[in-house]
Amino acid sequence: MAEAERITGTPETGPESRPEAAAPVPEGNAAEPARPDGAGAAAGGAARKGKRRIGTLFLVAAVVYLLDLGSKALVVAKLEHHAPVEVVGSLLRLEVIRNRGAAFSIGEALTIFLTIIATIVIVVIIRIARKLYSLPWGIALGLLLGGAFGNLTDRIFRTPGVFEGAVVDFIAPAHFAVFNLADSAIVCGGILIVFLSFKGLDPDGTIHKD
Repeated sequence: MAEAERITGTPETGPESRPEAAAPVPEGNAAEPARPDGAGAAAGGAARKGKRRIGTLFLVAAVVYLLDLGSKALVVAKLEHHAPVEVVGSLLRLEVIRNRGAAFSIGEALTIFLTIIATIVIVVIIRIARKLYSLPWGIALGLLLGGAFGNLTDRIFRTPGVFEGAVVDFIAPAHFAVFNLADSAIVCGGILIVFLSFKGLDPDGTIHKD
């Protein structure tokens, strides 16, 4: 039969003669729907970022603010106009000091200017929060925000007047400036931000190499 078809020119009709048999489609390609250009990259970027950390930022800020506010109210009520309380002998004491300057009693003649700076810092942190996807950055910015709000509250509501109020400091280590919990949170947040920047981690969760 095959010999007769060869002589007469009739094509064979077996499965090997079909066009689709000559060019098999690789498995998986036929079932995979086509994606618009860039859709895969966008999905990968979203997966890398994860969820926003605004809640972490404001939770840390709230804890710092409440601890600072409560500690200041307590020491003013119990310790102001009294002798310093020794916590660790002469190495660490609790002593209420009214500070019109920055952290650690720096710049006492610049109270209004420091109030403006603290306000700007708060606004900048809130703007950064819109693109915050990094947990460590959320903690660091929360420390800064809570500390800034704590000292700003003193500057607005304490004597001698609005935006000129003296900040309550009470932690007095030996041979060091007197400070408060808000100052400690600001310093710890700043150190953490420097560390994260050194490691190449951005607030949006991306990591870059210099």
